[in-house]
Amino acid sequence: MRILDSIDDELIGQLRRDHEFFWLDATDLPADEIKRLGALLDLHPLAVEDSMLFGQRPKLDTYGDTALLVLQGAVSSQPEDRNIHPLEEIHCHLSGDFIVTLHRRPYPDLARVVPLFSNAKTAKSEQYHVYKIIDVIVDSYFPMLGDLEEQINDLEDAITSGGGRRELEETFRLKRLLLHLRRAVVPMRDVFAREIEVIADLAGLEADSHDYFRDVYDHLLRINDELDADHEMVTGCTDLYLSTVANRQGETSKQLAIIASIFLPLSFLTGFFGMNFGWAVTHVFDGPWAFFGLGLGTMAISAGGMWLFFRRKGWTGQDG
Repeated sequence: MRILDSIDDELIGQLRRDHEFFWLDATDLPADEIKRLGALLDLHPLAVEDSMLFGQRPKLDTYGDTALLVLQGAVSSQPEDRNIHPLEEIHCHLSGDFIVTLHRRPYPDLARVVPLFSNAKTAKSEQYHVYKIIDVIVDSYFPMLGDLEEQINDLEDAITSGGGRRELEETFRLKRLLLHLRRAVVPMRDVFAREIEVIADLAGLEADSHDYFRDVYDHLLRINDELDADHEMVTGCTDLYLSTVANRQGETSKQLAIIASIFLPLSFLTGFFGMNFGWAVTHVFDGPWAFFGLGLGTMAISAGGMWLFFRRKGWTGQDG
């Protein structure tokens, strides 16, 4: 199989005349170049129009002997919740003579397939090459999901340790990212579940095994399951955060209640002696011992007694 990275009219024409299968991988082609490529490869005008506009939902459209497969590949970044470009839309034009992959930005995962094809010691079928290109795009989600799982675990630890608004914002960013990924994966899963046999049966595409594309479908099922599990974990983080906030509020309320309870008898004592101040200074407060012993002493005993009572009840501890 020949691998091309630019549009060479003469070479592509020669390859088509010789019915030699080739792969053209192009990045950010302008509209006129896509039109020229469509005319050179006899692509359907609707397929050319889709690749000029991009912004397509994952799908598989067949046009006679050619097909357009739109995929969304994952673009990993650290940290994932701040990834501004988590997905790359890739248009795969397929026929029995070629596979063309078009994307707006460079996609390193596709570059990893080039040595595999170039260094192959045995000839592989055309269907195998198509499978490997599709497979590497689908498998790009696994490293991202691994990073997301670690990030969610770290987020849970941070929330348990007393996380604040920053952790809550990170939780919402992760939830939005997971929903964004799921909106890309679910349509691809549906395409491979219902229509992927169309690719295996394209006219002129050397047959090998339909198991290749069933393997891609299995990978998409795993990715979808992991996305669902990660979404549940992030939802659990939200519940954990709200529970932590409620516990902190409860702890604060308990501390304020203890303080108010201690000052309640003190307020009673000061109010009682204050209202009876005239009688007290005449009959009770005779000398400093009465002020310190009877006045301050009763308040100290009252506060100490209340504190001991709370300690015995276990209300003064963090888990009380």
